[in-house]
Amino acid sequence: MMKNDRQAMILEIISQENIETQEQLLARLRERGVTSTQATISRDIKQMHLVKEPVEQGVYKYTVSGNRTKLNFAEKLRTIFRESVTSFTYSQNIVVLKTVPGLASAACSALDNMDIAYMLGSLAGDDTAFLLMQDTESAAIFCEEIKAML
Repeated sequence: MMKNDRQAMILEIISQENIETQEQLLARLRERGVTSTQATISRDIKQMHLVKEPVEQGVYKYTVSGNRTKLNFAEKLRTIFRESVTSFTYSQNIVVLKTVPGLASAACSALDNMDIAYMLGSLAGDDTAFLLMQDTESAAIFCEEIKAML
């Protein structure tokens, strides 16, 4: 079984029931026909940013960290921007990205799929992308995040 399939199954399991230990998780995976090792599950938990949160007195369960979305968002953006963005700026609520020729639409597509709450939409040409932000402050924050990534 591929890592992504196993990790998707782990997310499904922890969303359906309270899983307190890696051993319980391994058992649930086995019940679904997935053989894995404790070391692999431990790596999956770390990669997926799963954390234990209290359910009731003395009982904890695995859940997705609130930071997971931010971490995945930042990692995807970092990769996209390192490989394609050559410059960026903003004017009021519009961010203008300059990219390597042909990659503006790929950058927009990736951004559109990231559910950035303050990004209203994007428009791409060949090497230029316009990102419409909610307001000037959102555009400024987005550009600061880009600068920090590069």
